[in-house]
Amino acid sequence: MVNLDVRSDPVPTALVELELADLLVEYLDQLGVEYVFGVPGGAIEPLYNALARSERRGGVRAVVARHETGAAFMADGYARNTGKLGVCCSTTGPGATNMITGVASAYENNVPMLVITAQTAISTFGKGAIQDSSCTGINTVGLYQHCTRYNTLISHAAQFEHKLATAIMSAMGSPAGPAHISVPRDVMAKGSPNPAKYQLDQLLDRPALLDSDAVDQLYQELSNAQKPVFIIGDEACDAIGSILSLVVATGAELIVTPQGKGLVSPYHPQFKGVFGFAGHSAAREVLLDSSVDLVVAIGARFGEFSSNAWDTETLLNGKLVHVESTEANLTRTPMARLHVRGCIGTVFDRIIEKFGIDDAHYIRAVKAKNDDSEVGFERHFKFDDEKGYLSDATPIKPQRLMRDLPKLFPGHTRFLVDTGNSLAWGTHYLHPFDRRFSGKREQRGGLFSASVDFASMGWAIGSAIGTALACRTTPVVCITGDGSWLMSGQELTVAIEEKLSVVFVILNDSAYGMVKHGQTLTGAEPTASQLAKVDFCAVAKAMGAEAFIVNSPAELNALDIKSICKKVGPTLLDVRIDANEKPPIGLRTNVLQSG
Repeated sequence: MVNLDVRSDPVPTALVELELADLLVEYLDQLGVEYVFGVPGGAIEPLYNALARSERRGGVRAVVARHETGAAFMADGYARNTGKLGVCCSTTGPGATNMITGVASAYENNVPMLVITAQTAISTFGKGAIQDSSCTGINTVGLYQHCTRYNTLISHAAQFEHKLATAIMSAMGSPAGPAHISVPRDVMAKGSPNPAKYQLDQLLDRPALLDSDAVDQLYQELSNAQKPVFIIGDEACDAIGSILSLVVATGAELIVTPQGKGLVSPYHPQFKGVFGFAGHSAAREVLLDSSVDLVVAIGARFGEFSSNAWDTETLLNGKLVHVESTEANLTRTPMARLHVRGCIGTVFDRIIEKFGIDDAHYIRAVKAKNDDSEVGFERHFKFDDEKGYLSDATPIKPQRLMRDLPKLFPGHTRFLVDTGNSLAWGTHYLHPFDRRFSGKREQRGGLFSASVDFASMGWAIGSAIGTALACRTTPVVCITGDGSWLMSGQELTVAIEEKLSVVFVILNDSAYGMVKHGQTLTGAEPTASQLAKVDFCAVAKAMGAEAFIVNSPAELNALDIKSICKKVGPTLLDVRIDANEKPPIGLRTNVLQSG
């Protein structure tokens, strides 16, 4: 067998005896996967050798992150925006432990991901090898047990193919999520004399099952309802066109969870805002209306942030019908008068058919004249602080920043918001000029994304890179805080290396903002929330990126955003926000105080 040394001239692929790592890459090719995100190391070298061979022939290639958690976040963003499998990898030992936070985030958000970690050679297990991660060392398979859908050590070459196929099918199953394989270096480098046994695209082509009786009951509920309300979660993505057409046809009012916000235009004439964390009073008032007789929740997990902290007065009561493809989510709504389980797209295709809604209903409820302006757009709900939203003050109010970003960037821009105050400000005040009001459309076209449930700081930074790789012609804006940037900002250099036109917007207030304001709102000790003042503009320029400091709305609006979006490579905006503005985080602080 030829042993490739990545530091020497590459050996022509035709002269190399293919290894199991090449077989793994062949399966990724079957699925149309383009990238493996990770950080290289000695134990994972056989996989990187295979990726180098693959890249030379135009196949799957490596994207090198700066930290393994960043690699997992990149795979997360890629999977969310393509519907394909996200793939991340690490070497053994600390590489594998570094990646766990990003994997756990994907697990909570049901993101399909293949997670590959290395092991030292089997012959060294238990002998004190450097970075031993076997069952006799720091057991990484044990560590990944509780944040994966499938988790295994491949100890023999004969296990490799069927365990790999099982992992991929588990990752793409229902619920989707990360599947982990841990492979010793010597196993990954074993020869692979046979072609692939499985045709994974066929195995993954599952029938779209549903409960026909429950669908009939849902149709009757909708037919009889006098004043229905639809609440949309992120797992409704594969049916959102049909759902919105049904909303238009029935005249139902429409609200979203924080996770589902990106699926619905905030200017839809029937949209009444976000319900839950950093949501709008108008959305809660809709559910409090005594004349509402049916609440149809679709693809909503109903954890703390999406249920308004398990609000029984407005949501979790007998008016609720819960439609889900992930059956485990139904256990959170035992009070619902009807549970409908099955493929959400199939459920609503059937409902549309029963109502007789044809192509005539696939219309735009509002028409606009210019993709880059506010012409023709009208909100049908109020913000908590309209004054701050319109303020010209310096330093810039976060509310005003969220107002201006969609005005400055093209209408198809993808906005990702990070955990912390960025999430609160973005959820409440950032509303892209989304023109999709009903009808058939791209399933994964949400213009606003957040990672809510596990709420990992830095998620948006890595995910923005994965999003940009998935959507090469689409502007991508990452909105993050200075605390998150200090954790994960080094991934900026990946965007530089990959020549990605991502715009990173840092809300710079020299603090862990949510901690700081949370302490004030709950009466806690004002401690451990301040950060050193950092000139992130200077740091970004030192890394090789274009960067600007923004203090005021005038400075923000003076930026040549069209040129920035066309630029080859990332841009960073160091936005010095008004640190005294209190974010809409009352839901979270109330839970902390009640606990």
